[in-house]
Amino acid sequence: MTFDDLPRVHLVHAPTPLEPLGALRAHMGGPRIWMKRDDCTGLAGGGNKTRKLEYLIAEAEAEGAKAVVTFGALQSNHARQTAAACARRGLTCDLILIPAVARDEDDYSRSGNLLLDGILGARVHRLGPGQTPAAVLETVLAEHAAAGRRGYVIPAGGSNATGALGYVRAAREIAAQCRERGIYPAAVIHATSTGGTQAGLLAGFRLEGLSTRVIGINVYSRDSDQIAARIEALTAEVLA
Repeated sequence: MTFDDLPRVHLVHAPTPLEPLGALRAHMGGPRIWMKRDDCTGLAGGGNKTRKLEYLIAEAEAEGAKAVVTFGALQSNHARQTAAACARRGLTCDLILIPAVARDEDDYSRSGNLLLDGILGARVHRLGPGQTPAAVLETVLAEHAAAGRRGYVIPAGGSNATGALGYVRAAREIAAQCRERGIYPAAVIHATSTGGTQAGLLAGFRLEGLSTRVIGINVYSRDSDQIAARIEALTAEVLA
């Protein structure tokens, strides 16, 4: 089986643009800088999680799941894109959302992605005092089982070996776009949190035979060593 034979549902408007940032280069007096526009992936406002969901939703459907459950912060982009993917594919969606930011005003707790989650048909479970994600997950899965629905659980950020395949594909896409333009990507710099995007890029560039550095800016945890270890393990799992 080749990479292109792996189960995948089509959700991304690909390839997303690769655009030169000439003004920024001039301002910095530095190297050529290009932006990979994965805000243009096309599903309910776009974002990087859509690439992961192509493989995660395919796996859910292959396992016969009719319900998808995932986790995130109250304004999670991952949760919003998961809700949209489930709506597109006719799956039930449950979002277990954690109040990770000390804000309770309406423009944070009722609008934005939370508003879209509801419009997209997801059931939202806001974690309350004393509740744990694991306990809420157990209850939600039991409800689906009682209704005769098989559940499929996606980790926060869609970051497991299956989800990371989305960014193996993205790395291949970047490599092809760079070849078309006659440029060599010395480094890719991006925000990293749960690690799946970075692991996929690392694996993808390696499979393309490129020594491109993948530099993740930690936006999630105070323990960068822990994230680095997770990315290393996840990259090895993807390549295996």
